[in-house]
Amino acid sequence: MKFSMMTYTLMRQGGFTPADCVRVAAELKMEGIDWVTTYGEDPALLRKMSEDAGLTVAAHTFFLRLKEGETLLGVAEKSLDNACILGAPVVMIPPSPLAGVESREENHKRWCEMLAEVAPLAEQRNLILTVENFPGMLSPFVTADDFYKAKAQIPSLRLTFDNGNAATGEDQIASLKRCFKDIAHVHLKDWDRSETEVEGMRKMLDGAYYRPALIGEGWVDSIATVKALEEGGYDGFINIEYENNKYRADEGTKKVLEYLRNN
Repeated sequence: MKFSMMTYTLMRQGGFTPADCVRVAAELKMEGIDWVTTYGEDPALLRKMSEDAGLTVAAHTFFLRLKEGETLLGVAEKSLDNACILGAPVVMIPPSPLAGVESREENHKRWCEMLAEVAPLAEQRNLILTVENFPGMLSPFVTADDFYKAKAQIPSLRLTFDNGNAATGEDQIASLKRCFKDIAHVHLKDWDRSETEVEGMRKMLDGAYYRPALIGEGWVDSIATVKALEEGGYDGFINIEYENNKYRADEGTKKVLEYLRNN
């Protein structure tokens, strides 16, 4: 398997720079890097930093968050152009629930409308447009059914399969196998899980409560995910994602890679 640095994992903690993301990925002998936004840097510089360190730019993740005066297509075009400069073949838009929208169904409808506008722009640039399984009671994309309802409207849409997020709504291995032919990129993530409400944990689609954990220390079986990907012949990249602060993100990433490589 080819493991990819998810820059968000380091940058969300603070105290890290884009150069640190590249350095840590190279030190840990990762093969790729997913630039989650450009952090205000020149994407050409990020590409050069990555390539100089022997890293393939596996993906570019960006958000469709509009500031006053911006348009959906304007924001999308700028980020898609950044992806081309970065040399990323895959782009991913996290489909977080929209402000003020209080149902999964309406979130799904509106996201499909937005993605339908962005998809032709990605196709013009020969980019693979993906969404991920995204956690939450109002999330428009958790299950395989959610994805395929969107794909019926947007045939070019592909999936960044997130095993931890999928597991908050259905069996993650069954979900992976159902979606396998449409998986363009992969995130590994883990959670602590409780059947009853616990302070600091979020209720998810399956009715249970979740809190981010380090891969290998929580409830999700990421070894089974990797084996299912191998058995299916997946040859793309796998992001290591970590959203807790029990460990420094670079130390946590090192522990995850040791766990995955030794099992």
